[in-house]
Amino acid sequence: MPIDPVLEPILAQLQPLPEELDDIAGLRAMNEAVAASMVGSLVEPGPEIRDCRAYTVQVSGGTIEVLVYQPLEPGPHPAHLFLHGGGWIAGNPRWAVVDVASRERCAGAGCVVVAADYRKAPEHPFPTALEDCYTVLHWIVEHADELGVRQDLVTIGGQSAGGNLAAALALKVRDEGGPRIALQLLEVPALDLTLDLPSHTELDGYALTRRDVEISRRLYLADLDAAHPYASPLHAPDVSELPPAHIMTAEYDMLRDDGAHYAARLADAGVPVTHSMYPGHVHISPALTQVMASAREWRSEVLAVLRNAHAGEALRVDLTRESTRG
Repeated sequence: MPIDPVLEPILAQLQPLPEELDDIAGLRAMNEAVAASMVGSLVEPGPEIRDCRAYTVQVSGGTIEVLVYQPLEPGPHPAHLFLHGGGWIAGNPRWAVVDVASRERCAGAGCVVVAADYRKAPEHPFPTALEDCYTVLHWIVEHADELGVRQDLVTIGGQSAGGNLAAALALKVRDEGGPRIALQLLEVPALDLTLDLPSHTELDGYALTRRDVEISRRLYLADLDAAHPYASPLHAPDVSELPPAHIMTAEYDMLRDDGAHYAARLADAGVPVTHSMYPGHVHISPALTQVMASAREWRSEVLAVLRNAHAGEALRVDLTRESTRG
């Protein structure tokens, strides 16, 4: 279907990344301001929760902040490690749109959400962000009683660059050992940083451009081979024995093929996986719940998948929507 007409004026206002990011702090501040302006006009405010508390987690070479969101109901609850997007160079859990997403998952799926402020490139290139996420996953389980979470029911998820980190984290936990992951929820994920898939060229320019990804990739990976399996999970030589996965992609997103191809690889390897592709959407539009009914449907699917995982049910999507997703 054509791109959703609601998106046309929004896309016209988007600015590409400058070729030389001399003021990375300024870029992050600008992005945070844009995210704040979206809530209430383009993004529905987050629901009420019982509590959101900041914790400091010790990581290799420093500390990071995590925000822990508690549901209204008494626990213990399942835990969901939520990894925000931002091209590995920007973003944090306090961004307004990230806070909304965390609250939606906490209230709508009845889980404790742990939103991690992993360290960013270029100051902290690969694999720092992934190592931070790995440490936070262990921290959740080690502090289960304090956080009111169930050690046996932990899910991970992320959007865009956060989806990349969530998929890489699942691989790392399988390879090196770690807490059992009940589900990996990957939304518009970047899974092939070699940028060799058809959509990387054919869908260049819809909210996310190839040039923007190339700049972010350069800062994130430095001199690392882009095909490294923890940088590009699609290139992992073995994707068997991974946690069940639910992958969500957008029709007009240059990363669309990343999710589709990864879903196919997981299925071929015997990993339970479901995949939804939303027509008319671009990379950023799933967040636009104030102005797009289909963005609200995306959110409903996220929450349903998490609730199913919490109940120990098999992955599934709403078959009444299957014909319109592709």
